Amino acid sequence: MNRRDFAIVTIIGLAIGLLAQLVLTNVVQEITPALRAGVVFGCLVFAPSALFVAYLLGKLVPALYQFAKFGAVGTLNTLISFGLLNLQSLIFRVTSGALIPAFATVAFVGATTNSFFWNKFWTFGANERPKAGEAFKFYFVSFIGWGLNVGAVSLMVNFVPHPGITPEIWLNIGGLAGVAASFLWNFFGYKFWVFRGSNR
Repeated sequence: MNRRDFAIVTIIGLAIGLLAQLVLTNVVQEITPALRAGVVFGCLVFAPSALFVAYLLGKLVPALYQFAKFGAVGTLNTLISFGLLNLQSLIFRVTSGALIPAFATVAFVGATTNSFFWNKFWTFGANERPKAGEAFKFYFVSFIGWGLNVGAVSLMVNFVPHPGITPEIWLNIGGLAGVAASFLWNFFGYKFWVFRGSNR
């Protein structure tokens, strides 16, 4: 693993730990400073450690290292999405209903825009400026991912019973279902269609 990848994944880990604070604020009843610091520190250490393990395994299966980089960016995107979803929930005091698809859309657009730049320049190693056709393909793949994401969130939050689980936690479980629904679709769409010429 080179120094650039180490620095980038460390920054990603820090950003994930900081964005997780929005989720903690909305989900955990009593948050201690130790819990907040532990989450940030844990993410800061885990991200480069996980990428280093993927780097070692990538010597046997080269695609694993690129997939791990995609996973790191995907985790950051997830926390951007969850952060925006929880921020909107906190501001509007809403955890279900007709506003959830709008909340999920705002969260998805924020995460997808972040995803374009990190995946283009780091995961798939492109060096040239973004092209209009490439951005169109990226957002086309992402639009289908958005449908999978928002559909899963809306179904989970609005139609699946959740006895014994607080609405705030269930909102985040719905968000996780949305991420899972779109993750593999996006990876293969980006790798084999959008950034096909720049994969390394």
